Amino acid sequence: MEDLRQLITDCAAGKTGAQARLYQLFAPKMYGVCLRYSKDQTEAEDNLQDGFIKVFEKIGTFRHEGSFEGWVRRIMVNVSLEKYRKQHLLHPVDDMTKFDVPDFKDEILAEIATQDLLKLIQELPPRYRMVFNLYVFEGMNHKEIAGEMKITEGTSKSNLARARMILQKKVVKCFEETENNYPA
Repeated sequence: MEDLRQLITDCAAGKTGAQARLYQLFAPKMYGVCLRYSKDQTEAEDNLQDGFIKVFEKIGTFRHEGSFEGWVRRIMVNVSLEKYRKQHLLHPVDDMTKFDVPDFKDEILAEIATQDLLKLIQELPPRYRMVFNLYVFEGMNHKEIAGEMKITEGTSKSNLARARMILQKKVVKCFEETENNYPA
């Protein structure tokens, strides 16, 4: 804890060696965060770099009250969201249609490799991917997501339902393809 505190202090003082150590310490985990919010590895790498630039710009504002990793993670998520907002990829669609989405079957999910699941998430349309990630991985509720993405709660719910529906179809298809390739 004290080592991390000193590392943060050194980074705030602009010491490049400390910045390199901090990057090495957190980049692998934060890359995973960026990858979930990105359409591919190149975009994830860009978001990671932009995120760390922001981390180093703002590190002096970290108050040592909560988790530093959580603080860095929040920056990475915000950088990803900001990029989509700037690219106008988050066009809200206010559709209050109710969807009857069955739950994923645990057996099916167990058969899908993590990398395959990540790839399926990356294939979601950007606004669905963002809502799905914020809800599932960041634990945000629809009100928080709506505020973060500047959409309505209804749009957040609709986008999550659609993301789940798309993922369910893709997971089932992936599972069926696996079964067809490796019959019992």
